[in-house]
Amino acid sequence: MDLGTKLFRSVLLTMAGNRAVAAVAQRYGLKLGARRFVAGETLEEVMMEVAKLNRKGISATIDHLGEGIRSMTEAEAFKQEYLKLLDCIQEHKVEAGISLKPTQMGLSLDPDAGFTHIRDIVQRARKHQVFVCIDMENSPYTDSTIGIVQKLHKEGLRNVGTVIQAYLHRSLDDVNQLTNKAVVLRLVKGAYKEPNNIAFRLKRDVDENLKQLIAARLDSGVYTAIASHDAAIIDWTCTYASERRISRQAFEFQMLYGVASPLQERLAKQGYKVRCYVPYGRKWYPYFVRRLAERPANVMFILKNWRVRKKS
Repeated sequence: MDLGTKLFRSVLLTMAGNRAVAAVAQRYGLKLGARRFVAGETLEEVMMEVAKLNRKGISATIDHLGEGIRSMTEAEAFKQEYLKLLDCIQEHKVEAGISLKPTQMGLSLDPDAGFTHIRDIVQRARKHQVFVCIDMENSPYTDSTIGIVQKLHKEGLRNVGTVIQAYLHRSLDDVNQLTNKAVVLRLVKGAYKEPNNIAFRLKRDVDENLKQLIAARLDSGVYTAIASHDAAIIDWTCTYASERRISRQAFEFQMLYGVASPLQERLAKQGYKVRCYVPYGRKWYPYFVRRLAERPANVMFILKNWRVRKKS
């Protein structure tokens, strides 16, 4: 990554936490291009988008956006929204699971209450036969997130799994531990800034570790999601599974809403299981800015939309 790209990303990520900018963006952003990456602000909007994906043979993981909560009152409100989301999935009969962040449920403010919120959601999800993925945040929450999933499994709530990030040195040990307990995992490269002593610095090292994690999981037979838009990783996974005669029903590919849509559709047509991560909600701004920071071309897409709208 060159210096200009690093500066570009740094500026955008700083903007992600700016409340004044967020207020303006939330007034106009979905109209100017944010809807490319965010399915909408309401349950009705996200259900429509998930139904469209389902018709293409693609399932979904729905995430109600929200981060940086400051009170357990906010956490309670997010829990209630997730319970409504689960009921809505049941009502509309869409093929979808859900994804949530532990801190969004209050983990950093009141760990016991946060766990109770998560348990309430997982219990409702089990009633509706919906899978829940507990997202992995940055390294201070790795142990607690894994602990939450293990505790829920011990309570008989097995419709829940979590995420393992390949850029952490510890990840193979975590994968082996959770595989032994038949926990469903989503494998990702990882996106948080972590200290050098706990994370790989070079992309090639992260890629090699991700391949090692994928191989370990595919060989185990425990259901696994490979979450990547990296064509090289996807091709490698397909080849590995084919050479070892691993069923395409034993794993799935996961990608983001609005990113690599043709690739998602092509894999689905080839008989692979594909799941699209579909975010929605009023607090979409930080998520949207992170998508812009990933590629300068995404910013050009938004500016083009803004010019077209200004002229009309």
